[in-house]
Amino acid sequence: MATKIKTVFFCQKCGYESSKWMGQCPGCREWNTFVEETVKAASKAVSSAARGSALTNGEYKKPQTLSEIIMTDEDRFDTHIGELNRVLGGGLVKGSLILVGGDPGIGKSTLLLQVAGNLSGDKRDVLYISGEESLRQIKLRANRLGDFSDTLKFMCETNLSNIEEAITRAKPQVLVIDSIQTMYNEDVSSAPGSVSQVRESTSVLLRIAKSMNISVFIVGHVTKEGQVAGPRVLEHMVDTVLYFEGDRHASYRILRAVKNRFGSTNEIGVFEMQEKGLMEVTNPSEFMLDGRPVNASGSIVTCSVEGTRPILIEIQALVCRTNFGFPRRQANGTDYNRVNLLMAVLEKRIGLQMADYDAYINLAGGMKIAEPSLDLGICLAIISSFKNKPISDDTIAFGEVGLSGEVRSVNMSEARVQEAEKLGFKRCIVPKALEKKLKTSCKGIEIIGVYSVSDAMGLI
Repeated sequence: MATKIKTVFFCQKCGYESSKWMGQCPGCREWNTFVEETVKAASKAVSSAARGSALTNGEYKKPQTLSEIIMTDEDRFDTHIGELNRVLGGGLVKGSLILVGGDPGIGKSTLLLQVAGNLSGDKRDVLYISGEESLRQIKLRANRLGDFSDTLKFMCETNLSNIEEAITRAKPQVLVIDSIQTMYNEDVSSAPGSVSQVRESTSVLLRIAKSMNISVFIVGHVTKEGQVAGPRVLEHMVDTVLYFEGDRHASYRILRAVKNRFGSTNEIGVFEMQEKGLMEVTNPSEFMLDGRPVNASGSIVTCSVEGTRPILIEIQALVCRTNFGFPRRQANGTDYNRVNLLMAVLEKRIGLQMADYDAYINLAGGMKIAEPSLDLGICLAIISSFKNKPISDDTIAFGEVGLSGEVRSVNMSEARVQEAEKLGFKRCIVPKALEKKLKTSCKGIEIIGVYSVSDAMGLI
């Protein structure tokens, strides 16, 4: 009997399936996201994700109680890259499926090749499968990064059936797939990189990771919006989602965890791209403040917390008269709408008339942060630039600003102040609610509490 071919439409955002094209997706409510694909309708076929899931060696799996489940310290092992261990929650978990996304040329393949080399140095069997580069191209990059153990094996393949056979024979402890958009499953008739192929290929790799207890890294391409290409369900299937951020023309890179079933989310790791690969930046605060101008208006240092790590960041503001009918506003590294809101608060609460002024806000170092604790620093930087009055170089400020101009407290305040004290800052402007507690716990730095933005403005 001939295989029946049918045409279906998939949403590129969430993977919703429909028999006809629709302008708006009923699943994610996005517009113009449906693409047409042809699929084979197999009457007795079982999906690749479910195949072999109920049976183990011909016997049904037996449910277990919590007391029967055995855990050891060996369930998580060291990658020998401290920043990556931090983002993963303490190391690489056995049987986990990790998605690594980022812009082209940002360093995803370089990072995973370094990880593969480190793990192979511990006599762990690692299999690196590339669908984008030849073996010679991989060797050219590997020669630049250093020496590798013979327990690291390479393979160029895009057919998942061949890949699954190679994994079954090699039985690696760690598997790297570069990239998921190049892989294809013969059971799916659509082209590689399509919604169906990405979803089904990830299902196969998920089954391999869980059934064979293999840690799997998947490299994913990103869209122009900066999200991993493919359906949104892809991020729900994996255990951990890591995004590699930064300008590929600059030296710094930021690895951010946006989902992690084995650790905290929003943890970051900072790297610097050098000739011999990615090198860890163990003190990001010092790195971000490198080259900071001295005695310049519109510049102040604030402290953000990413996961469990406090990071000092310089906020720069430039306020100047506009040459247009409407003033221009621009924000790099922080939320544009939040900056507009804070400027409205400054106009209403302290009478700072900026209707005829352009305003540009920048977080130095290329960081992208939307934490409310930056509010007070942004306000003080705008005031400093507007009045052309520099803020003392040894001053740091953090706190959330409300619509009434009040300064509200933020979490992990002691860690923020201790980080500032460690880097030599002498004065810290904080919300009044935190002043008493911080004066008790932090003796080596002057703590100044403020009720509102107008109080903070008097300290410039």
